[in-house]
Formats: sequence, C-alpha cells, structure tokens
Amino acid sequence: MRLITILVISLSLMGCGGAAAPPPSAASPLLSRPLPEFRRADLSGSTINTKQLGGSVVVVKFFAKYCVPCRKTLPATQALSQERPDVRFLGVSVDESERDAREMVSQYGLTFPVLYDRGAVLAGRFRIAELPATFVVGKSGNVVWVGTDSVDEASLAAAIDDAAGR
Repeated sequence: MRLITILVISLSLMGCGGAAAPPPSAASPLLSRPLPEFRRADLSGSTINTKQLGGSVVVVKFFAKYCVPCRKTLPATQALSQERPDVRFLGVSVDESERDAREMVSQYGLTFPVLYDRGAVLAGRFRIAELPATFVVGKSGNVVWVGTDSVDEASLAAAIDDAAGR
C-alpha cells in the first residue's frame, strides 16, 4: 500500500511546474488537417506563402474591426508574437475595407504580417463561422488547435507550447 501511495504522489508531482495543457480546441473541420495553402501579399507588400512555413509552429489569427471580442484577443496575440520569435504569426483581416484592416494594425501595434482578406476568400478556406478565430498549426503542417472569442494569452501560449512539443 505504501508503494502505491509513493507512486501516486510521485506521478502527481511530475506534472507540477510543467507547461499548462491547452484548453480544449473549438470544433473545426480543419483539425488534424493541413494548413490551407495560399500565397498572398500582406499589408506591407511582402508575399506570404504557406508552403514556406513548413516545419514551424504557425498561428493564424482571423479578426475584424467590427468584432468586439477581437479587440480583447488581439493584444494577447501581439504579446505572444513578441515573446515567441520561433513561432510564425499571421493575421487575417476580414474587414470590409483595407483601410479598416490598416487601422486595426495601427491601433493594436501589430508587428506580425497581416493580410487583408478581400471577399473573405481565406475565411472561406478556413471555414470561419465566427470571429475571432485562431488556428495553431504544428510543425507537421496540420492544424492542432482552434480558439474562438475566449482565447487569452495563457490559453494561446499553452496551445503553442503543445504544438511545439514543449
């Protein structure tokens, strides 16, 4: 009996201090599937080609100016993009105008590449049903976690760590 007690205590202590497990992923038809391929210019004019992102953990954040929850989740995404230079962050604005997309970049000081999704083509490929939507892609190139309006910095960090195998 004493051996079982020691074993249980040891196993429970092994989890202490480790990376937090991510919250459950939101439902998405893209879970466990490859990141949809695209090649687009971002707002700065640089070309983003998802084929060149293989082998990296990637975070794709969909947002819009009219989306109130987006205003709550964008600061966490920006903060993590600064803390995790090993992770590729991409923003996708589904705003009604490119001007609105640029305003969001300026307002939140976004330093990661942001694409303006004219006509919501990328939103369609990612099967976005509501905003915000955050996709974490593992090094394998498959979507491993999807977050919605409740994504805070700790949840996203845990999903990134999980995707990176930490």
